[in-house]
Amino acid sequence: MRLRSLTVVFISCLITFLSWVSIPPAVALTQIRLFDVSYKDCPPELAQGAVTSSGSAAANCFLVVGKAENGTYKTVYDADIFGRIYDANNDSVMQNRTRLGSIAEVPPGISDFELRISVPANQPTPLKLKQFKAAGFSGQVRK
Repeated sequence: MRLRSLTVVFISCLITFLSWVSIPPAVALTQIRLFDVSYKDCPPELAQGAVTSSGSAAANCFLVVGKAENGTYKTVYDADIFGRIYDANNDSVMQNRTRLGSIAEVPPGISDFELRISVPANQPTPLKLKQFKAAGFSGQVRK
């Protein structure tokens, strides 16, 4: 009887140890702080033929630029950019949409980012950029 209980304890410990060894590293969502966010007109080669997502209305092209701060010691991949953009009348430029784009890689520390957006030509400027942030992964997710 005593030998049987020792065998059960040994097998339990062995299974626990093997499960720790075989677990892949966790790829957790990492928050990225975005600051000094502003916008500027697109260069002519990017702005040519800009239309809204509906495909028929004329649009103005802008580049949203700023700084991204990765407070970890690892590169963050596929960081989604979230934020709200309003026109001069406080009307939302991107209706029902807070995900605006992504940054392929954010190295540790502070780096620059750039995001191209199209805004319907009938929405007045200046634009107001609010609540910008990003989140990505510490390992590459499917390529």
